[in-house]
Amino acid sequence: MKKLTVKITVSALAFIVLVVVALVFYVKVMLPNVGQAPDMKVELTPERIERGEYLANHVMSCIDCHSRRDFSVFAAPMVPGTKGQGGEVFDQVMGFPGRFVSPNITPSKLSTWTDGEIFRAITSGVSKDGRALFPLMPHPHYGEVDVEDIKSVIAYLRSLAPIENTPEASSPDFPMNIIINTIPKKANPSKKPDESDQINYGKYLVNAAACMDCHTRQEKGKFVGDPFGGGMEFGFPDGSVLRSANITPTESGIGYWTEKDFIDRFRTFSDSAFERIKVAPGEFQTLMPWTFYAGMKTEDLKAIFAYLQTLKPSENEIVLFTPAEE
Repeated sequence: MKKLTVKITVSALAFIVLVVVALVFYVKVMLPNVGQAPDMKVELTPERIERGEYLANHVMSCIDCHSRRDFSVFAAPMVPGTKGQGGEVFDQVMGFPGRFVSPNITPSKLSTWTDGEIFRAITSGVSKDGRALFPLMPHPHYGEVDVEDIKSVIAYLRSLAPIENTPEASSPDFPMNIIINTIPKKANPSKKPDESDQINYGKYLVNAAACMDCHTRQEKGKFVGDPFGGGMEFGFPDGSVLRSANITPTESGIGYWTEKDFIDRFRTFSDSAFERIKVAPGEFQTLMPWTFYAGMKTEDLKAIFAYLQTLKPSENEIVLFTPAEE
């Protein structure tokens, strides 16, 4: 009887191992599966390029992550001459499950990509070679953006000055190197609401800017905090920790802010007004790309503020910055 029990146990364990191996094989080999890149050709009209420039720099903030930033200055503005070259590192020190490096998105790299392959990467998170892209580039959000806006971003990327730069490849840690293949999904684009529909238009912009991702606490890549309630932690090499702000309409968030307060906060970092304040290691710094968002249109900022006022209030009290222990 005892031998039979042992035999059954061993068989059950072997079956479980077989199932796990098969599942891992499926995830690693068969996924991601979002379909072929669409067959499309984006016209490089001045109107498209202008719209794409606005979105990529001031709303979706693509250029922020795909350029070098000067962290010796408050708000880490872009280093001139590095637009789109890639190479910014987001690693375990900052709280990410691996070492993720932004790729070069100038024509020196993308000239071998079709417009459809760029579209699929932005909206579904699958590279030209079929690799899954970590949603540090928030492709789940971009997949809900109007197709015409994504085409405009593609047109703008095609217009960038080519920069010869080959950043290192990203390397997810285990088990993210397996999980990452399950993340890409087929795009589910929406139509951009009319700007007169202020709240829905603001919601559209908030999604395009992926505000929720940074302003919601996450652990191991999963949302665990109140939506938009802040608390997402970002570590710095010296051991200090930055946390995202609560942007819900409550006393702990932006409940006391007026529309003017909100707009003025962004305009503080416009090129004409921003004072380049030097920041030493260990001093308060921010990852919020203020110098990019400062170029957002006033009407768009008003729409975003209007939408944020409709969010469920979170009483999450945030300590924005904790310096490293000496």
